[in-house]
Amino acid sequence: MTMKTVQAIRHIGFEDLGSFASPLREAGCDIEYIDVAERDPATLDPLGADLLVVLGGPIGVYDHDAYPVITEEIGVLRARIAADRPTLGICLGAQLMAAALGARVYPGPVKEIGWSALDLSDTAEPNPLAALRGVQVLHWHGDTFDLPKDSTLLASTPLCTNQAFSRGPNVLGLQFHPEVLGARFEHWLLGHANELATAGIDPVTLRHDSHRYASKLEQAGATLLTGWLSQLAR
Repeated sequence: MTMKTVQAIRHIGFEDLGSFASPLREAGCDIEYIDVAERDPATLDPLGADLLVVLGGPIGVYDHDAYPVITEEIGVLRARIAADRPTLGICLGAQLMAAALGARVYPGPVKEIGWSALDLSDTAEPNPLAALRGVQVLHWHGDTFDLPKDSTLLASTPLCTNQAFSRGPNVLGLQFHPEVLGARFEHWLLGHANELATAGIDPVTLRHDSHRYASKLEQAGATLLTGWLSQLAR
């Protein structure tokens, strides 16, 4: 499927497309960021872009009263997924996709913040996350979700059963962060400093692990994305 236009819904500046931006541009895509603090998602045409990516952020799906943008994004996603248009969600984006599909989103038993590998599921079709097998990925979430109806579980970790799901070839939700750039990881540590302190998580350890693992994740993440784009259905 030929991709020309990508819209990326962004909630916080440093949680951007990261390592995914280069392969998208190399594929000839024009990337447009929709910063929800500046632009109402309700003004978007849900079917307008060839690919819609919904990125991460520090709010929860159940925070819709405090942050009405949540409800608006779920509406966009519900229309887009119903039309089976290519849609990718990362962390909060995956939770919003799950909510749009009618699944429950709720606080997990613990915060999962740090680097660890995924347990990939055995799936009837080739698992689109195969490039991440044995690769340490970044986890940074406190919430989780039930597996949406008619979706396929793709990956788990000991702390979070539902790490990734697909719904046909065009809809992919990733609870973890495969897009993080090592060169920009300090933005994450500074931007989420209060959350790390509250959770008792040492930024020194996270920084050290990013130096060890980010480069390999950048390569594997690009392979994942390129592979997923190549199998999108028209």
